[in-house]
Amino acid sequence: MIGRIADRLHEAHRTGVAIAPVRDELPADDAASAYAVQRRNTERWAAEGRRRVGYKIGLTSGAVQRQLGVSQPDFGTLFADMAHADGAEVDPGSFIAPRVEAEVALVLDRDLDLGRHTVADVIRATAFALPALEIVDSRIADWDIGLVDTVADNGSCGAFVLGTVPVPLALVNLRGCAMTLTRYGETVSQGSGADCLGHPLTAAVWLADTLGALGTPLRAGDTVLTGALGPMTGLGPVQSFTAQITGLGSVTVRTGK
Repeated sequence: MIGRIADRLHEAHRTGVAIAPVRDELPADDAASAYAVQRRNTERWAAEGRRRVGYKIGLTSGAVQRQLGVSQPDFGTLFADMAHADGAEVDPGSFIAPRVEAEVALVLDRDLDLGRHTVADVIRATAFALPALEIVDSRIADWDIGLVDTVADNGSCGAFVLGTVPVPLALVNLRGCAMTLTRYGETVSQGSGADCLGHPLTAAVWLADTLGALGTPLRAGDTVLTGALGPMTGLGPVQSFTAQITGLGSVTVRTGK
């Protein structure tokens, strides 16, 4: 069953053709099996030559949880071919049903392999923070997803865009930072660091503990997308989105001139 579901999702990634929800085959609360599906595909992608560069945390915003009808975070793996720099133009046709959300990214310069972690451990391991946009995408038709669907589908990750001005954690209040996401100057989403599990560093601690328990700890050099600071919004052709995050600056993605 794990292999069959992984094959279906792998084919959906390859062809851009969405599939029926995997919760038709997995119990709706069987996160362990869904992560086994995700792991099967991340190992396959690594064997195909994709380079892992970090992880994304999903479902950290209460607003996003309400949008998707779930109540706990999840994670997915980031690969180098998903990464774009500030101001990049991406092709919306390379996704199935893309949406965009603003996040705080942490870049590590120490391993987090302590088993149980504290906020202090995460602060000590973080080289700097960056503003980020995640392009989320679902290989499940019509975004008809529950927890096992998004977990199995690598956390519904499509791509990500990073700002280019690193900010030490000592210079930014991540809990109090305000986020505004605009489309051609019109506000389409708002939130704050407190909307990400109460604090982006709390989300990072959750990820460090979760990955440590799985035997795949966070490593120096990893990029961690800590989770949405507000509701996601649809990403269509010929659009420009800019996220402004207090203390971190801005980051922009475009889908056309």
